[in-house]
Amino acid sequence: MNVVNSGYSEHGANRRKPSLIKWITSSKSPHEDISENLELLRERSRDLYAGGSGLGRGAVERVVLNALGPGLRLNVRIDPTRLGMTEGEAGEFASEVEARFDYWASSRDADYSRELTFYELQVLALRSILLDGECLMLMPTRGRRLCVQLLESERLCSPLGYAGVNVLDEGVEVDVLTGSPIAYWVTNRNPNSEYLRQPRIEYTRIPAFLPDGTRNVYHLFPRERIGQHRGVPFLAPVIEQLKQLGRYTDAELMAAVVSGVFAIFFEHEPREDGVYGEEDYASDSGVGEDPLAGYPNMQEMTGTMMDLPEGVKATSLSPGRPNQNFGQFVEALVNQVGGALGIPSELLLQRFTSSYSASRGALLEAWKVFKYWRKWFADNFCQSVYEAWFSQEVEGGRIAAPKYGLDDYHGKLYTWCEWIGPSQGQLDPVKEVNAAVNRIEHNLSTYQREAGELTGEDWDLVVSALTRERKKIQGR
Repeated sequence: MNVVNSGYSEHGANRRKPSLIKWITSSKSPHEDISENLELLRERSRDLYAGGSGLGRGAVERVVLNALGPGLRLNVRIDPTRLGMTEGEAGEFASEVEARFDYWASSRDADYSRELTFYELQVLALRSILLDGECLMLMPTRGRRLCVQLLESERLCSPLGYAGVNVLDEGVEVDVLTGSPIAYWVTNRNPNSEYLRQPRIEYTRIPAFLPDGTRNVYHLFPRERIGQHRGVPFLAPVIEQLKQLGRYTDAELMAAVVSGVFAIFFEHEPREDGVYGEEDYASDSGVGEDPLAGYPNMQEMTGTMMDLPEGVKATSLSPGRPNQNFGQFVEALVNQVGGALGIPSELLLQRFTSSYSASRGALLEAWKVFKYWRKWFADNFCQSVYEAWFSQEVEGGRIAAPKYGLDDYHGKLYTWCEWIGPSQGQLDPVKEVNAAVNRIEHNLSTYQREAGELTGEDWDLVVSALTRERKKIQGR
């Protein structure tokens, strides 16, 4: 006896049920499923952000504003014991490094184009990653100073007629044996631009690593599949829903506008010799002229009462808008979109009408997503830049780190840090503060962490400022 209904064969993998028989699917390599579709996904994602869907723009901005705010700030957290420092020496070292880094990060010289600060570059980079699915970062040196150069996703593309021995995945040159990226092919300008008098498109092969093993190109995108070499836009799973929702909203808005203009149609009784024609209205003899000639038009009829000529009847049109079910229907769709993106509908719509517990639960769930993006971005973007900057400062003799060049282990010890961003905010500040104090008293958290989560401030700086203020108040 053969067993048919084994495992998934009678469930998700069933090929005979009416509900599944027409469900035709195909899954191929990351190159075919992702890389080959990236251009269209990127274009549609940008269109939704630019105005195709206010909800799509809102979802991207919610992540950027909550994960980064005005930009993540450095908080050095080195281990003095492992580096052979006293607590006082470690504190002085941290203060000096933070001050020097903030001086560099606040300058527009941190940007390769000298237009943005490092904090503004963070916001631009994360927004590009969410919209385009990825972002390229280089760190060239101008003079003796490090700077950050961001490249848009379009500039990473495969040159025509490539004849190398390695695999080329939409601009990413991949080693045949290991499957790891070894170089990136970048154009000298946006290949889709149609501006006149632009230079001819040229491709440059940029090695992924320098001869000493230092990373040369940072290709920033979150992975969703093994062997993936190009990113996926944040809005990709809900592009269709957002576009259809935008169309539906536009249609309802237009219907409401039409309904708001009180439409009146005048019905004429037919003449014995036929219906009024255009030639009758235009005749100089006056025969068959418009019965409403000389009466005010609709714009002039506001608040006017008048008698219509004999044989003319007024009929109004009511399209039945706005639709009473519009809000409930849109909210149901927003719940689905929010579920796919990990952002509750309360935050997408910026509307908190539920109880405190429900609203707080929505915030907590949303902050799991925001903290993920903050941690991912801090590790891949901010930390990479900081380590390169720190190495340059040590080599230039501007920062004293005796054991920094011994090995990678000591290099990590010297660059161990946290990146502080905007706080979660409180629905009920009293309850939030009491909970934070309770966690500290029971040794479940630290002053530094609670200060960062409640206010986004550095606890050490807060204590120093409070000490100065108290001395000033006491007249010392």
